[in-house]
Amino acid sequence: MNVKRLFPTAVSLCLAALVAQSVEARELKSVGITLGSLGNPYFVTLAEGAKAKALEINPQAKVTSVSADYDLSKQFSQIDNFIAAGVDLILINAVDPKAIASAVKKAQAAGIKVVAVDVSAAGVDATVQTDNVEAGKLACQFIVDKLSGKGNVIIENGPQVTAVTDRVAGCKSAFAAAPDIKILSDDQDAKGSRDGGLNAMQGYLTRFPKIDGLFAINDPQAIGSDLAARQLKRSAIIITSVDGAPDIEHALKSDSLIQASSSQDPWAMAQQAVVIGNDLLNDKPPAQAVTQLTPKLITRDNVGTYTGWSSKR
Repeated sequence: MNVKRLFPTAVSLCLAALVAQSVEARELKSVGITLGSLGNPYFVTLAEGAKAKALEINPQAKVTSVSADYDLSKQFSQIDNFIAAGVDLILINAVDPKAIASAVKKAQAAGIKVVAVDVSAAGVDATVQTDNVEAGKLACQFIVDKLSGKGNVIIENGPQVTAVTDRVAGCKSAFAAAPDIKILSDDQDAKGSRDGGLNAMQGYLTRFPKIDGLFAINDPQAIGSDLAARQLKRSAIIITSVDGAPDIEHALKSDSLIQASSSQDPWAMAQQAVVIGNDLLNDKPPAQAVTQLTPKLITRDNVGTYTGWSSKR
């Protein structure tokens, strides 16, 4: 046996083992979450899903969720507060996907991993979101099919984050394929809220004597729009949206004008984002920079078998 040849190999193996033992896993101790609006049940569910997964990873983890209320300066301050608190991971639902880049860079310089949820954000370590283009396309193709490819429609827009702009792009692709579909309006920001949808719809109903279909960029806007239409006794309007929220489940089972919603799963989205963030802390990047979840169209025909958002409600 050649002892001289074995000795260096044995030393190398021992050194490698010692190095491996010295690299300890970085524990997820603190998570900061800044979201568009905690007045929206979607974001509440997202926050709850993230907290549940963080506590599953580390029962002692501290999780702080705050509402940016679609205010960029407020979101900057929230990220500054997370940095000052020394969090390990930030989940960010960016108010402005480009302008937020400097805050993301500042957090990363402090050793914090940043994962975007629901919408894209420049410079983040990873992104988890729904395929929003497909979600918008599904919801608007439903309108096209119901109208047999002919009618007056509205795209009720919202805050200009990527989730919204992608949904609108998907919707427009469905409408564009039907030349007899006329878009009456596509640029009004209904604020992503029920009140915003109510106010926007009241304006549409005053301006346009004939509306056959309306796509709202999320469920709260759809619910507000439906309320406005019923208050003004306007019927025969097909309303669709995106989210698959609990309120929409009830609407689809009632006599509302809402007939379909492309479902998301904010609980699963948030849980996956925390897992990816924890992996990033330990130098395990995801296979893809952007993880997309597939939406499913929920209608009156299939709502009975829809399991809903997978949060513990």
